Amino acid sequence: MSSDYEISDEENEYYEYDDEDEEMLDVEDGSASEIEVDGFGGDFKVGARNEHKVYEVEYTDLTQAEVERIAKADVDHISSIFGVESSVAALLLRHMDWNKEKLIEKYMDNTSAVAVAAGVELPPREPTPPPSRSSSSRPPATGPLRTTRRSPLDKSPKARRVSPPAEPEPFVCPICFDDTQTEFLALLCDHKFCATCWKDYITSKVRTEAECMITCMAEGCNIAAPDPFVDKALADDRETWVRYQELLVRQFVGCIPHLKFCPYPSCTHTVSCPAAATRSSLAQIVPIVACGASATHVFCFGCPIDADHRPVVCAVARMWLKKCQDDSETANWIKSNTKECSKCQSTIEKNGGCNHMTCKKCKYEFCWVCMGPWSEHGTSWYSCNRYDEKASVDARDAQTRSRASLERYLHYYNRWANHEQSAKLSIELYAKTEKKMEEMQITSELTWIQVQFMKKAVDIVHKCRMTLKWTYAMAYYLALGNQKELFEDNQRDLERAVEELSELIEAPIDPETILSLRQKVTDKTVYVQKRNEIMLEDTAKGYLEGRWSWNITVEGFDSD
Repeated sequence: MSSDYEISDEENEYYEYDDEDEEMLDVEDGSASEIEVDGFGGDFKVGARNEHKVYEVEYTDLTQAEVERIAKADVDHISSIFGVESSVAALLLRHMDWNKEKLIEKYMDNTSAVAVAAGVELPPREPTPPPSRSSSSRPPATGPLRTTRRSPLDKSPKARRVSPPAEPEPFVCPICFDDTQTEFLALLCDHKFCATCWKDYITSKVRTEAECMITCMAEGCNIAAPDPFVDKALADDRETWVRYQELLVRQFVGCIPHLKFCPYPSCTHTVSCPAAATRSSLAQIVPIVACGASATHVFCFGCPIDADHRPVVCAVARMWLKKCQDDSETANWIKSNTKECSKCQSTIEKNGGCNHMTCKKCKYEFCWVCMGPWSEHGTSWYSCNRYDEKASVDARDAQTRSRASLERYLHYYNRWANHEQSAKLSIELYAKTEKKMEEMQITSELTWIQVQFMKKAVDIVHKCRMTLKWTYAMAYYLALGNQKELFEDNQRDLERAVEELSELIEAPIDPETILSLRQKVTDKTVYVQKRNEIMLEDTAKGYLEGRWSWNITVEGFDSD
């Protein structure tokens, strides 16, 4: 996850400055020779930099086949310890959410209970109690027993009737009752069903319910179907079998804390990020990762946000998004059309011409103009002129505080939404840039590779706008102090640089100044990239050093 652009000198070493502002001026005023314009390698000669940046996390991309190999290693491990088949070991691990240590402990403690719960063994049958003898039974007769004489006809062999042997009735599936079925399948519980019903049942479970734990179809039976049985039941339906294998991988990934499935549609890649496996670690890092399927598959490992929300941590990002969903649509209307009750702070809309207002919640009567109590107005009911009364001043102060809180939120939200909208418009900007690049080729001697600096500049602008967008979410929750002022200084410098680069990108092309424009855009792109790195690095160091304090309780941070 190295950056697109880095600054290197002739000896391929990296600059180190004590003063960031001096560094920015040097880079901004530098010539193209410092960046080394190259017709083949692009406009930016990037030095090999392998060190890990403080705002990045280490992670590994895994394909579905690689995840299956990891799961198989766990299955083989359990199979060798317990002396069971691999299919049984897999069912035991799935029952214990792939927690090997917990499974071994429970299995060794009570093998039968774990096996029954996992559906790999029949539950023990309860012993049937012997028939009870009635105490009021009749005593045996003491007299002689009466015998029955046989008739002479009974002794004759011709008088006996011999019934022909009954033919066994064919087995009928208890699900479909189709007597033409000839192939039947059963699990170890010996509940037989036809192969067609088994196939339809498993297909419905896998395709419709996205379920990978298949149990017996008999009512009240919890015996689980092992993978070989599922494969045999599906027969030639390979598409459902592939989906079943994918669901098994998803179940495995969902149980392992350091694994997360790529949330993008139709993507089967998985990301391993041990650094973000615990909730406590999410207070110090922002684990933004990308799967190997596509460079656009960027998401946060620690929360459900499917985007890069650096520099703000997951807990704050979630709070901000929830607040925006709850408040942003109505905040502007509330600010323009309502006032708060001076007593209970309920929001009130005036629906008549009279200034005499009565709060429906607390029944407080007040003046709509000065917000003071109505009882102090005397006979001046419809022309309020009591501005200096203490009660009116206090009411207006409460109103001002409430409005100030709303205006503060709108200040940060409007700038957050503005950068979000600008980032979304980058698709149109890409199309405009493409036309400009073609125009540069026609009106100058530059090759297609040499005009790629415009596309790289658009990429950097989009990336930095996403950073700026989330800095406003973070600034909203930061407590007042020197650290917030420094944060907003970095935010201001980055925002100003991004706007200047955006103006250069959208500037009209003059054939006589193309080379000069190319130089300016190249230098400004490097400057903007560096300012973005400074913003991210300083924020990340602040998390590690515990410098940031919040004006609200944030999960993972000590409340002051």
